[in-house]
Amino acid sequence: MGAGGCATQGAVAEDFVRFVRELFLSDQPIPLHAPLFTGREKEYLLDAIDSTFVSSVGRYVDRFEAECAVYTGAKYAVATVNGTSALHVALLLAGVKQDEEVITQALTFVATCNAIHYCGAEPVFIDVDKTSLGLSAQALADYLDKFAGIRNGETRNKQTGKRIAACVPMHTFGHSADMPGIIEVCEKYHIPVVEDAAEALGSTLHGRHCGTFGRLGVLSFNGNKIMTTGGGGMILTDDEQLAKQAKHLTTTAKLPHPWQFMHDQIGFNYRMPNLNAALGVAQLECLSEFLIKKRELAARYIDWCGRNRWQCVVEPEAACSNYWLNALVLEDEAARDAFLTVTNEQGVMTRPVWEPMHRLPMYRHCQKDSLVNTEWAAARVVNIPSSVI
Repeated sequence: MGAGGCATQGAVAEDFVRFVRELFLSDQPIPLHAPLFTGREKEYLLDAIDSTFVSSVGRYVDRFEAECAVYTGAKYAVATVNGTSALHVALLLAGVKQDEEVITQALTFVATCNAIHYCGAEPVFIDVDKTSLGLSAQALADYLDKFAGIRNGETRNKQTGKRIAACVPMHTFGHSADMPGIIEVCEKYHIPVVEDAAEALGSTLHGRHCGTFGRLGVLSFNGNKIMTTGGGGMILTDDEQLAKQAKHLTTTAKLPHPWQFMHDQIGFNYRMPNLNAALGVAQLECLSEFLIKKRELAARYIDWCGRNRWQCVVEPEAACSNYWLNALVLEDEAARDAFLTVTNEQGVMTRPVWEPMHRLPMYRHCQKDSLVNTEWAAARVVNIPSSVI
């Protein structure tokens, strides 16, 4: 954790820059995470174009859904246009309604909270574990024991009187949150769990894929993820009826008919285009190789940090992480900012964690616990180049 006084912060940051350039064999600007296309992407894209089914109907969408279900171990997978849309619909399917509350973590990307807001609900921010940086099962239990009351099978917030409709843990940087602990707490309070596994494709806990512990889970295939469809998401579930409803809602709630346009409820145009799915099928074929290389890169970072008395964020016990984004833990905010300045000025992209959600203007009014670990991480954690090499 820090350079231990053996060199100035700037000098150690420069050592890190040299190490990264050796890793990536480049004297050009090094991004945080770039996509890699080494498989059959062009072949499948051209095939989709030749089929003329380039929008939301086509065999690649069906194939991508089926192959994602097999890969993750979920019984059903429903493709969407992006991860945020997947989370929005998953929350609706979990029963989240207007003027209700959804528990989540403040240390997350803003899309997690935005999807909650799209449902007309408000997030409640609970602290994270220091190790995984995911939602703390203990902090969740402490909050619910203090503020939640169960009545007629529903859990309500004693302070606001509102129903606590769902819990959304997020697997930060691809490291699994404590899902068994979170599920145990939420079952006690009859709260459905919707996993934000946007960053965790390929990550497992106790051999089970992230995104398959809760009632529903979501993945993201944005351009900066471990594999990409350009833009895209996926809803995972073991519930057949939820899967059917997910498909219905994301295709504008249109009823099947040879020619009539009949819709039976308010739906969303959240369908994944066939072109994106074609890219996804090709990328999924390369995922196992990507994971091997990502873990090799993480091991080299961990080794370097150990030799230089720095600290890395590593996978939790019993987890196998995809190491989507590697991260360092620096001494304090001043050390973090010095590191960010030197590395970015020298063409090695590094970033702090997201601004915690409770600090953003649209979410400052939301309920929260102490968020001690969230504030600790926000002042110290830095993401470092993590592309597949």
